[in-house]
Amino acid sequence: MFTKKSITGLTQKEWLELRKTGIGGSDAGAVCGLNPYASPMAVFQDKTSGAVEDQDNEAMRQGRDLEEYVARRFAEATGLKVHRSNCMYRSVEHPWMIADVDRLVTGEDAGLECKTASAYSADKWKDGEIPAHYLIQCYHYMAVTGRRAWYIAVAILGKEFKYAKVEWEDGIIQDLIRIEDAFWNGHIVPGIMPDPDGSKICDEVLEHYFHAVRKGSEIPLVGFDDQLRRREELKRLIDQMEREKAQIDQRIKLYMKDSESAANERYRITWAPVSTAQLDTKLLKEEEPEIYREYLKTTSTRRFTVSAA
Repeated sequence: MFTKKSITGLTQKEWLELRKTGIGGSDAGAVCGLNPYASPMAVFQDKTSGAVEDQDNEAMRQGRDLEEYVARRFAEATGLKVHRSNCMYRSVEHPWMIADVDRLVTGEDAGLECKTASAYSADKWKDGEIPAHYLIQCYHYMAVTGRRAWYIAVAILGKEFKYAKVEWEDGIIQDLIRIEDAFWNGHIVPGIMPDPDGSKICDEVLEHYFHAVRKGSEIPLVGFDDQLRRREELKRLIDQMEREKAQIDQRIKLYMKDSESAANERYRITWAPVSTAQLDTKLLKEEEPEIYREYLKTTSTRRFTVSAA
């Protein structure tokens, strides 16, 4: 069972505020740790922050603009009719689960998720594969709406159009509900930030939350000795592997000499000249100090260092 709230006429700010009231389909993959572009910590920041931030970009804009095209191509390819619902769905049993779906399939107990992808991402859709976070998104929509299937269609720009049908899987959906329940009631409701996962996104969230520093402050370092020893081991291993990788590259360069490329049935290597233009900031500062100061941009970040006491 679910409730519906019309989103027709909502401003962008009102829609973003509504999204903060639950876990949506695009959040589900991140909460499960399956989204390479988001993390549970980023979802926590989005849901608990008082600010309403529209983190739009060109890729997202193109995805929205091309949604109608993908839906139309899907209808042409399958002979099915689809329509907009213009509603935000909310599970009655699990009210932290919400869904703003792309399309519903007319006359069938199913919905449709529309995606676009660049040609560089085509391999993620090969042989009928669906990226894991998109697959979880479909299961999330089924869990909220109760529909027994969800189609996903993708236009791989300049290359091809694909679609697939995802059927209801009770075990997966129950696991998803359990994970989202634990995240919402274990982190969002009490305001407890989830553990970091090592991603750059987590670094950005931590910088956002703790960018201000109490100058001169220091606290005891308790409970991290084992982790810091492991960090030292990892750093040594990484340095060793980086040197080994560089040595392999150097051997290949010595073999290639002045050849621009080398190839066999498995690998292709290029060692080609590349020209780059860089601004000589030191010279600009010396010869045109006023212009240098005019275009100088100062940013503030926190630098993390580990050293022996």
